Amino acid sequence: MRARTAILCSVADQGVAALTNILVLVSAARLSTVADFARFSAVYLVFTVLLGVSGAYTGQPLVLRRGGDEEVRGACRSAVVFTLLASAALGALLSGVCLLLPGATAQALMALGLVLPVVLGQDTMRYAFSTLHLPNLALAGDVLRLAGVLGALALQPHGAPAARLVLVWGLAALPALLLSAALLHRRAAGTPLRLKVLLRRGHLGRRFVVEFAVGNATGQLSVLGLGAVGNPLVVGALRGATTLFGPLNVLFTSATGFGPPLLGRLADKRRRVRAAAVLAAVLAAVAAAWATVLSLLPDPVGRRLLGDTWPTAAALLPATGSQYAAMAVGTCGLLALRMFDPRTTLAIQVVFSLAAVAFLAGGYALAGVPGAAWGLCLGSGCKAVATWTRVARLGVRNGVASSAPVSAGAARPDGSS
Repeated sequence: MRARTAILCSVADQGVAALTNILVLVSAARLSTVADFARFSAVYLVFTVLLGVSGAYTGQPLVLRRGGDEEVRGACRSAVVFTLLASAALGALLSGVCLLLPGATAQALMALGLVLPVVLGQDTMRYAFSTLHLPNLALAGDVLRLAGVLGALALQPHGAPAARLVLVWGLAALPALLLSAALLHRRAAGTPLRLKVLLRRGHLGRRFVVEFAVGNATGQLSVLGLGAVGNPLVVGALRGATTLFGPLNVLFTSATGFGPPLLGRLADKRRRVRAAAVLAAVLAAVAAAWATVLSLLPDPVGRRLLGDTWPTAAALLPATGSQYAAMAVGTCGLLALRMFDPRTTLAIQVVFSLAAVAFLAGGYALAGVPGAAWGLCLGSGCKAVATWTRVARLGVRNGVASSAPVSAGAARPDGSS
């Protein structure tokens, strides 16, 4: 597949996956009572966290895999089997515990445990196809899943309990899982199955899980903390503003999760850095353009999107747009670092995620909600500068400027660091 087609398929696949998540929540909201939708949303949040952990532990190290053709295909097969076994064990534990607990929320969590291998296994297939440079197959599986999930939920009666909706949502992904498994089997059958590699101490997934926890948890908890000790308006305003930039999150996820195999097509290390820099400029320009479009929205349109939260969220668009432009640059810097030395990204994520929390609190103390938004922007800007400074230092040390081979810290064929 040509690089341009592969990029389009990767972005389209991420878009379909994100659209599925959005439409699932919309469908559940229309079918459920207020109480049942709250239960469904809570269970779906648990799934989102588990999905992120699974992607960080198995998916992201997989797309960094280097080695011969048989080794890469074997790594894809091993990652999928590992995910199915681990999610089945975790799901059985979750269902067993919730079986002993009363209440509708426990029943919904028990249903999640039953379908966990299906939904996590199908997601790992996407990383496997990206690693094999076949994002069109990942797209096919996700399109089938979207159609199956929406069709199954459309057949449910109004007032269906949360447990039933969770069960239907999960089982509706089974055809996509079977299709993806059949397609992967044709390409990875007979390759060695190495599950112990994924449990070794040096497995990169451990670092990436910590990065996921730090990068996501610190920001969310800090915003909630400001709402608890300060003004609750800060939560709604900041969340409302960031919700409007949801499409950019799809692009950023595509870059970090599926960018390494695409940039890996470039044999020259200097060309990879240049490609990452060009991608950073393009994504930053897209973020600026999207912020401009949102700023020009008429007030009635904005209120249809966010209701009464729109006026406060609209006032934060300059800061949030600048933050996402900085995030674009930082995301591509992390992408370049993961290709050169995956071990360096953890320290950057930890240090500058904590710095962003400090900037958030300091900005709120100085200028209220707008100050908090600009504090987050400052944190993202500092992280972007740090990542590209580190890329430049690694380039000089390893001779990227002269197109010399880069080997320091590169992912080993077994996925360890």
